[in-house]
Amino acid sequence: MTDQPRKDRFSKAEIRKDALQEGVEAAAATVGHVTNVVVGAVGEVARAVGGLATDLFEIRDSARRAARDQGQPKDI
Repeated sequence: MTDQPRKDRFSKAEIRKDALQEGVEAAAATVGHVTNVVVGAVGEVARAVGGLATDLFEIRDSARRAARDQGQPKDI
């Protein structure tokens, strides 16, 4: 018997399997991160467009009130 530590030996197939597994896990994590970024961006765009629509409705209502106060017809 020797007192030297035994070196574990892995087959080429096991090494390839481990490398493939790590690659798939890294790709899945990246896809998840990118998906979160895209979902957040879509939400921000929707809020911005909604804010613009609200502003436009308020501008239209203000213009109608101003026209009414001036006795002008409602063509706005």
